[in-house]
Amino acid sequence: MRVKRSLNARKKRKMYLKAAKGYRGSLSRRYKLARQQYYRSGQYAYSGRKQKKSDYRKLWITRINAASRAQGLKYNEFIHGLKLANININRKMLSELAINDPDSFNEYMKIAKQTLATK
Repeated sequence: MRVKRSLNARKKRKMYLKAAKGYRGSLSRRYKLARQQYYRSGQYAYSGRKQKKSDYRKLWITRINAASRAQGLKYNEFIHGLKLANININRKMLSELAINDPDSFNEYMKIAKQTLATK
């Protein structure tokens, strides 16, 4: 007795084509290409989730650098001064302070400048 898989095959094709909606050209219309692009898109999404973390870190560093240069210190000098003062605050929080609460960021800046001056 032969196995007829028309229902299951249609369901599988439908799943891939539905997931491929919005892809350009025949990638969203042809089953074989849609399936290949579906797997490739999964790989892009996986690597993109990893890349997002480094992108945010770059953004935070750029923001901190802009705020610290306005106060007369380079980014690396500012971070070095905080490390010497044994202040452990991450870059995400520093960038938030630089944007939303400049007064407390200036306090960190003063601490870093004093520590660099003494050492």
